[in-house]
Amino acid sequence: MPDLDALPGAVHCEYTVVEAGEAHVVPGGVIDESLLSIYVNGESLATMMCSPLQLKALAVGYLYNEGIIESAADIGHLQLNQTRSVADVILRSGDARLPRRMILTSGCGGGMTGQELSASQPALQSGYRASPELILRLMRGLQGAAKLYQAVRGVHTAALGASSGILVSAEDVGRHNAVDKVAGEALLAKIDTRERILLCSGRISSEMLGKARRMGVPIVVSRTAPTSISLALARAWRICVVGYARQRSMRVYAHPWRLGL
Repeated sequence: MPDLDALPGAVHCEYTVVEAGEAHVVPGGVIDESLLSIYVNGESLATMMCSPLQLKALAVGYLYNEGIIESAADIGHLQLNQTRSVADVILRSGDARLPRRMILTSGCGGGMTGQELSASQPALQSGYRASPELILRLMRGLQGAAKLYQAVRGVHTAALGASSGILVSAEDVGRHNAVDKVAGEALLAKIDTRERILLCSGRISSEMLGKARRMGVPIVVSRTAPTSISLALARAWRICVVGYARQRSMRVYAHPWRLGL
């Protein structure tokens, strides 16, 4: 059992294991979940359930993927309160238009429909390509970055990859949050998300595709499946979608030419 005291985002929990008709209590852990409220220019924007890690990156990535900011330079001030339950953001521009206040569970996205998403962005003009071998190598890197998952399970992992390897990664109880954290970490580190590969452990939904398009990512890869609307969006936006990328195999659902297929 890993040392949970040295692993932020996990909490101790004893549980009973039943095997071969016998039960015994073992020490273990579960993923920590907390509430974060994001305020922008003093106005409440969103309250979400998330893992209490990389919270500044989560706030920045969320604002970017929702189209409220274009870069980290648009933020004049960002501060977490003492209990790390509120992210207070002051934008350099005081006249930013904010959407209605949203309350998001750990599994929810931004709440846009497929039609709204498809009309929100034009198709990517990028000619970026990668190899299937690179995809599988990056997925192994994603697994290596999943420290919380390896310790206690119950958490999603996302990462931004390139030919050089994993650039940034994040874990969260919500797969959308994990992608927002990756976007935020990239913005704060001034890493261009265009011409990159977005990797995630969870299902690729329409909201996830919307975040990928906002980031300018031409290839999205998951260990599991996409949804029908996400594939419609991927075809419209020229985004290659790869599912079930595991060990030596994968399924390419859209724009296989980006993998030389």
